[in-house]
Amino acid sequence: MIYLDTSVALAWLLSEDRQPPVSLWDGTLVSSRLIEYEIWTPLHTRGLADSHGETARQIVGRVALLELTSLVLARALDAFPGPSQLRTLDALHLASCAYLADQGQSVELASYDRRMNDVAQAMNIPLANLEGP
Repeated sequence: MIYLDTSVALAWLLSEDRQPPVSLWDGTLVSSRLIEYEIWTPLHTRGLADSHGETARQIVGRVALLELTSLVLARALDAFPGPSQLRTLDALHLASCAYLADQGQSVELASYDRRMNDVAQAMNIPLANLEGP
């Protein structure tokens, strides 16, 4: 299972220079419900909701959304290992990813965010390969 961070979804959606491999979309994808808001906010801010909205809906529809339950939120209150300072929403994403791992799920993090990747590795959460085939 791949935990999809918003940085990867937006890179794909906005056709950024760095792109995840097409095969990423063939796997089982999961993310916090936060991803929906983190996708739509920049689209609205940049005036891209009309031109990119359908693709955004397809991306969100492809991902199993994990709710911010009390267990996930409680994990986000704890300290995270590693030297990187996490932003609030990144901590919520990593808490969601950790929750899945704690439930016995085999999960890898797909993120372009260096801080998130550093902390995930310190938490023993494997990173998904985002290099091309």
